[in-house]
Amino acid sequence: MKKLLLNCDMGESFGAWTMGLDDQVMPHVDCANIACGFHASDPGVMRKTVGLALTHGVRIGAHPAYPDLAGFGRRSMQCSPQEVTDMLHYQIGALDGICRAQGGQVSYVKPHGALYNDMMQNPELLRTVMQAVRAYDPAMPLMLLARRDNQPARDLASECGIELLFEAFADRAYDREGYLVARSQPGAVLHDTEQVVAQALKLASGQALTVSDGSELRLDADTLCVHGDNPAAVEAVKQIRAALGRL
Repeated sequence: MKKLLLNCDMGESFGAWTMGLDDQVMPHVDCANIACGFHASDPGVMRKTVGLALTHGVRIGAHPAYPDLAGFGRRSMQCSPQEVTDMLHYQIGALDGICRAQGGQVSYVKPHGALYNDMMQNPELLRTVMQAVRAYDPAMPLMLLARRDNQPARDLASECGIELLFEAFADRAYDREGYLVARSQPGAVLHDTEQVVAQALKLASGQALTVSDGSELRLDADTLCVHGDNPAAVEAVKQIRAALGRL
């Protein structure tokens, strides 16, 4: 049985606006995907979130996005390969600088929202993202979606000279190919704590998920994404951590 690292999107507050319960979630996860200012966060939020991660010994990942603060990075944008590269380097570098000032460093990259979804649908965009990450740091892994067949992504990563971390989601519905069901569709996000924990345990133990068309899907993942943006989600994270510890 593979030991799955728990990762969570964090540092998504902005100015006087607070999102997420980072202080409650951080002690229970292995990896924090910290927003870099384009879809959420600001320098002060980044600094505080980095400090919280370092206090709890949590691995820090950059969570870059399209420049879409108003849309929380969930709207696709038409960007050239150079623009994508520039925005990734800008965001990773900003977070990495804040990390280094506190004695830490960015150790992986997980794109956010529409950029994440777009790169999983567009091999050329995925290639651009891989090349941009490698140009920043050849030893820095890219976190991306585990699907029914991970081999095409592995082949592209080998060509680009980059390491991958495959990710599954405890609280999202899947289609038959292993893509996430769009948030606009009913049932795309799982809110029931028992259901979220049950899906996490299936993923950790290699069991098949029942997906949107009723078929079965098995995912080979390295890390499990959990969310902590409300008290019920925090409770789910705690239960998932406890349950994985018993496996």
